[in-house]
Amino acid sequence: MKLQINALSKTYSNGVQALKDVSLTLNNGMFGLLGPNGAGKSSLMRTIATLQEADAGSIFLDDLDVINNKTQVRQLLGYLPQEFGVYPKISAERMLDHIAQLKGVGNAAERKDLVAALLDNVNLSKDRKKNLGTYSGGMKQRFGIAQALIGNPKLIIVDEPTAGLDPAERNRFYNLLSQLGENTIVILSTHIVEDVSTLCSNFAIICQGEVLYAGQPDAAVSEMEGKIFTKAIDKAELSFYQDDFTVISTQLKTGRLHIRILQDTDPGKGFVSATPNLEDVYFSNIATRVDVNTI
Repeated sequence: MKLQINALSKTYSNGVQALKDVSLTLNNGMFGLLGPNGAGKSSLMRTIATLQEADAGSIFLDDLDVINNKTQVRQLLGYLPQEFGVYPKISAERMLDHIAQLKGVGNAAERKDLVAALLDNVNLSKDRKKNLGTYSGGMKQRFGIAQALIGNPKLIIVDEPTAGLDPAERNRFYNLLSQLGENTIVILSTHIVEDVSTLCSNFAIICQGEVLYAGQPDAAVSEMEGKIFTKAIDKAELSFYQDDFTVISTQLKTGRLHIRILQDTDPGKGFVSATPNLEDVYFSNIATRVDVNTI
């Protein structure tokens, strides 16, 4: 499968331009959409998921026109939004059975086997009889993936899936998403750089509705070899360094501010060379648009 997004734009009634001429090509596998809160990620996901209209542009899933064939697209789509509600007094097993019926699985025995397989796949078999209202955040997220998988979707969209999860739940979620990406297009929208570096073979950085970078994480990091330098300074000195260097990120440790700068040559002045990472790629792309001290 291939998802082709061409020159997609969207402006809301309040005048906010959420998407500005967005173009991307996605193939089977995990694709990370990385950007700060309010960057336009959710607007793009909702448009691909046929939940809102675009003002201009096109989206094709292979030869299927996504914008003009919403019903057909929804039959091929699994969608886990950033926030989704659950019926608190219904068990996971009963809820999945109900959703399967809505998606056209009419045979009761077939639904039973499908629901059992889905719950096993997301490690919820032992909790299948529990009401959804008793589930932890991680369990709800895994349930959300289970319901998104009904119907063997060709395109899966997950919006900020690991926000609020503890480390163990995040690892389980990583493993599950990686398995899904083997035969399906999975779009992972997130502001957590680690999610993309851990899971995705391709990614894009979006900020203020525009795609600033698209490529492979490893290649993006390699492009920054020898260009990242770091130094510990006093907080009061930050503005002076921002005047002289491209400061892409800051981190306060034990009372000292550790800054990372992007520079083609050794800047001297006490800076030391640092091994680049995907956060450096991310921050260097959005640094001119978002204050690195507010991210």
